[in-house]
Amino acid sequence: MRKASRRNWTKTKESKFLSALAETCNVTEAARQAGICLSYAYKRRASNAGFRAGWMQAIGEAYQRLELVLLDRAFNGTEKVVKRRDGSEDRMLEYSNQLGLSLLKMHRNTAAEAASEMPPEDVGEMREQLVKKLLRLKKRIEGQAARP
Repeated sequence: MRKASRRNWTKTKESKFLSALAETCNVTEAARQAGICLSYAYKRRASNAGFRAGWMQAIGEAYQRLELVLLDRAFNGTEKVVKRRDGSEDRMLEYSNQLGLSLLKMHRNTAAEAASEMPPEDVGEMREQLVKKLLRLKKRIEGQAARP
C-alpha cells in the first residue's frame, strides 16, 4: 500500500487544520498538525469558498482568544521572578503599560459609543445624542476619505 499524499484532502484533515488554526493562529503549524502541504492549504483557500469561510472563522476565534489573554495580562499582570545578588528570589506582578495603552487605543471608539448610548431622559436628549453620533460618524468618514 502507498502512503497517502499530503495533497489528498479529506474532511478529517480539513477539520484538523481549521481546529489547529483556531488554536494557534499559525497556518504553518496548522498544516503540519493536519498532515497537509502548506501550499495546498493556500491553494484550497483561494479556490474553495467554504474552506475560506472556515479559515476566516478560525482566525477570528484565535484573535478573540488572543485579545482575552492580552486583556487578562493588562488587568492582572504577569508574574516576574526577581533574583537578588544574594541568590534569593522574589516574585512580583508586572504590568505592561504599552499593552494597556494599545488596548485603550484599540477600544477607544467603542467605549465612547457605549458611554454615549445611555438611555436618554426625553426626546430632545435622544435627538441631541443622535446628532452627536452622526457628526462623529461624518468626521470619521471624512478622515478616511482624506487619507491617500
